Amino acid sequence: MLARLASQRFLEIRQAFRQSSQAYRSFSTALNYHLDTPDNNPELPWEFSEANKAKVKEILSHYPSNYKQSAVIPLLDLAQQQHGGWLPVSAMNAVAKVIEVAPIRVYEVATFYSMFNRSKVGKYHLLVCGTTPCMIRGSREIEEALLNHLGVKRNEVTSDGLFSVGEMECMGCCVNAPMITVADYSNGSEGYTYNYFEDVTPKRVVEIVEMLRRGEKPPHGTQNPKRIKCGPEGGNTTLLTDPKPPPCRDLDAC
Repeated sequence: MLARLASQRFLEIRQAFRQSSQAYRSFSTALNYHLDTPDNNPELPWEFSEANKAKVKEILSHYPSNYKQSAVIPLLDLAQQQHGGWLPVSAMNAVAKVIEVAPIRVYEVATFYSMFNRSKVGKYHLLVCGTTPCMIRGSREIEEALLNHLGVKRNEVTSDGLFSVGEMECMGCCVNAPMITVADYSNGSEGYTYNYFEDVTPKRVVEIVEMLRRGEKPPHGTQNPKRIKCGPEGGNTTLLTDPKPPPCRDLDAC
């Protein structure tokens, strides 16, 4: 009885996701199973481009021939770049064929790492750092400014297909919080870039979006003109000269 009720409830949940493509997109990072759609099913043909086949060979050359499966992450990344920033199941199957493993071994990796998108993203995929230092410095306001300006919700794609906004955990540059990263899939794998924009403000992220829309390349790194990379505003106040080496490094003093 309980098994039958549980099975019925599971089928209802699956049907709800099938009926609502928006719900599928919004919760894509939480799904650890695949639902066939017209543009994402194993019947669709997919293969690496001729240019990327050469890259595949180069990637495989870094690993012993009996450990091809170790190349799964860089190959998935290459496939994602080629496919406009997301991985259909047919692309995962193609990677499995290259490294000679069962497709489930590739699915396990693609569903574990948030760097792999399993639903469509914009040509410019904007990721806002949501970890504590950035949150304290206003990352929620940064995300709100982006969503309001683009007229979308998190993980939605704008109607022109140019932009999507997501969240990413620690980008490893807490001293320059808050920050975003822009994954640029507008020119496929050949022109793919992944750049950090640090010390951003709600006004500045909107300016960055409009520069990207115009086809410009906004300067990445810190957006605070008073800082140089991760240095303090106004320049250093300590360590103004090269430090003296410790005595133990002075061979004549030993």
